[in-house]
Amino acid sequence: MANYTGADCKLCRREGMKLFLKGTKCTSDKCPFEKKGYAPGQHGRTRRFKQSEYAVQLREKQKVKRIYGLLERQFHTYFERAERIKGITGENLLRLLETRLDNVVYRLGLAPSRTTARQLVRHRHVTVNGQLVDIPSFQLKVGDEIRIRDNSRQLEIIHGAMKRVRDGKMVGWLSLDKAAMQGTVLELPARDAIPVNVNEKLIVELYSK
Repeated sequence: MANYTGADCKLCRREGMKLFLKGTKCTSDKCPFEKKGYAPGQHGRTRRFKQSEYAVQLREKQKVKRIYGLLERQFHTYFERAERIKGITGENLLRLLETRLDNVVYRLGLAPSRTTARQLVRHRHVTVNGQLVDIPSFQLKVGDEIRIRDNSRQLEIIHGAMKRVRDGKMVGWLSLDKAAMQGTVLELPARDAIPVNVNEKLIVELYSK
């Protein structure tokens, strides 16, 4: 499967907002977005013209794709699944993306970024309901328990991430036992419980054309 191999910080600059793709670097003074808030490329500093309706919708889709680290075909598959679920398509889409295993590992504070969370899952450091799962896109359900394997609990990258977890800072639809390095999906997230600054309605409009 193809993967994006360019600089993550350029993606933030392209979208004009922090996507928090580099973990702690995004909240430090070393974040390139703080120094170069303009778009990448030789024309990044030039005055921007008013975007068309299509361009605005496309940018919103690209933003969500990059936040969750998906390729175009993967994202389109999620959108088709969201359409088949009863309810509001845009909210269904975000809910499906939020309940991916790699995203939940990140939300629990077991990894500093979604990229690192994806690596932890692929390298077989995470279990779901006591079973080893090495598929980052594994879809979690209410009641599922996510745990770091006993043999992986000494990994510095996990300890470093967990040191930054503060009480009350986690999303309300997850619970975390820091001592056990274990989290539980309490409920499926409502839209206001998903801390992602995007307008999912624009994505639905884009795919409806």
